[in-house]
Amino acid sequence: MRIGIAALILAYVLSQFYRAFLAVLSPVLKADLGVTAADLASASGWWFLAFAAMQVPIGWALDRVGPRLTAGVLMAVGAGGALLFAQATGAGQIRLAMALIGIGCAPVLMASYFIFARQFAPAVFGTLAGITIGVGSLGNVASSLPLSAAVEAFGWRETVLGLAAITGAVALAILVLVRDPERLETARNGSLLDLLRIPAISPILAMMVVCYMPIAGIRGFWVGPYFADVHGADQAGIGQVSLWIGLAMVAGNFAYGPMDRWLGTRKWVIFGGNAVTLCCLVGLWWFAAAPAALATGLLIAAGFFGASFPMVIAHGRAFFPPHLMGRGVTLLNLFGIAPIGIAQILAGRIHAGTTPVPPAAPYEAVFLFFALVTAVGLAVYLLSQDRTD
Repeated sequence: MRIGIAALILAYVLSQFYRAFLAVLSPVLKADLGVTAADLASASGWWFLAFAAMQVPIGWALDRVGPRLTAGVLMAVGAGGALLFAQATGAGQIRLAMALIGIGCAPVLMASYFIFARQFAPAVFGTLAGITIGVGSLGNVASSLPLSAAVEAFGWRETVLGLAAITGAVALAILVLVRDPERLETARNGSLLDLLRIPAISPILAMMVVCYMPIAGIRGFWVGPYFADVHGADQAGIGQVSLWIGLAMVAGNFAYGPMDRWLGTRKWVIFGGNAVTLCCLVGLWWFAAAPAALATGLLIAAGFFGASFPMVIAHGRAFFPPHLMGRGVTLLNLFGIAPIGIAQILAGRIHAGTTPVPPAAPYEAVFLFFALVTAVGLAVYLLSQDRTD
């Protein structure tokens, strides 16, 4: 089972890579294909929306079919999307390719969480979830300076073609190495409606909406055009900033993992971390035109404190019955990922509709948008019921 989990974590490394690599590719795609920032923000949104749309059928499949086929087959679809991306000639093909890649990446984290929930002690779920995302976030790191270096050395098409081959190999490894947990006879009973009727879930779902949206949106795309347009950064400079943010996200995921056991609370660990993230977003809005070092520091802090995603999953998982665990964790993931896609599309329109004088003005509007949404989610989450295992 451990080697199968390793294959799933490797797939999650690719998932983290693909959701963030447009930030570094944006300059070369604009120059080569003539696409705009709004086009690429939309393509990033398609990744998240396709990823989210798959969560409900994936939840059913995890409970009824198991993680091996669910993750392995869909990861092969993602390999096809990367192959299409490598051949793209315009914005439409990039959007479609990103959607296919999003479908391929959609099951891998939840397949791991499903195995953790079914085969490990509940008390260590948060730690295992944090470790998984922490290791997987190395893909976020790889999509920064290493990707920039690969593009300069081999070209962006050749680099993405190599990624398609790696993705296909990982899909095959999942099919060969993953072992499904024993199926529960009661897995056929119950539905998403049963989960939504649990009173404690609604405030946690509100937190899921905002706990990952800001840093995923900014690191996944906006950091690229922001540093290029406001601070004059080139592709290598964008890669360096992205690298530091990615490393902060890795460290944040590892830091969040054991905090619920150390402090005896999940709610206040989550609330405190996201409150700091909100302060960083407000700082980015207020100081968007300040020197690049300040913006970089705020983004690094947001990356670290905005890494509460696995802790929020652990908070919600504590209220789910075992026979609905697959549908439960994918429901949480749906609320965590779908809003990012919607937010990216809305942020693209906000950016396009704001006069770029001074150059920081459109990005001030984008940062303010993320800050306001986060504030609303935090306010609703105050109504949540704390629970640890």
